[in-house]
Amino acid sequence: MGDRKTKIFVKESLVGAEGGHDWWHVFRAWKLARHIATSEIVDSFVVELGALLHDIADFKFYNGDETVGPRKTRTFLGSLDVDGDVIAQVEKIIMNISFKGGQHTQKNKSPELDVVQDAGRLDSLGAMGIARTFNYGGYKNRDIYNPEIKPNLNMTPEEYRQSTAPSINHFYEKLLLLKDRMNTKTGRAMAEHRHNYIEMFLAEFYREWNGEV
Repeated sequence: MGDRKTKIFVKESLVGAEGGHDWWHVFRAWKLARHIATSEIVDSFVVELGALLHDIADFKFYNGDETVGPRKTRTFLGSLDVDGDVIAQVEKIIMNISFKGGQHTQKNKSPELDVVQDAGRLDSLGAMGIARTFNYGGYKNRDIYNPEIKPNLNMTPEEYRQSTAPSINHFYEKLLLLKDRMNTKTGRAMAEHRHNYIEMFLAEFYREWNGEV
C-alpha cells in the first residue's frame, strides 16, 4: 500500500519536472534499486521508498537547498503512519545520495543507501546518462562543448552547485568518476558497460567535432 501511494505522490509532485529528473528517472532508479537489492542484505521496504523519493525535491531546482527533499519526505511518510525509524533511514538516503563534486567525501553510509545510490548513479551512465546530461544542459541553456573551458575535477560542493560549464565537461566532472565509486558488486558490474558506452560516445563526439571523416 505504501509503495502504491508513494508512486502516486511522486508522479504528482514531479509533473512538469526537467526531463532528466522526472518521474521516469525515478521509475528507472526504482527498478534498478529493486534489482540490486536482490543481491544485498537490506531492508527492501526502505530501499524502495528511498528510490522512489530520492529526487522528490532535487536541490538543483531549489536554489541549492538540500533540506526540501527530506522535509517533504518526512511529511508525506508521516501522513502514511510509516514507522519513525524507516522515515529516518529514507531521509538519510535522500540527504546523502547526491554527487557533490570531486572534493566531496561522503561520510554517511548504510546498506540501503548503497543500493539506492548505485541505482541513481547507473541512470547517470550509459545512453540514459548521455541523454539526461544534454537534456539538463538544454534546460539550463548551457553550451554543448567549449574546448577553452576545461573540466574541473576538484570542485567543492558549492562550486559544483554553482557550475555553468558546458555539458561535455559534466562527463569528466561526474559521470566518468562514478564507475569507481559504486558501492555494490551488482552496481559495479552494471556500471562497467555503461561507463564504456560513454567513453565510446565521447570518442565519436570529438571525431565529429573536429570534422574528421
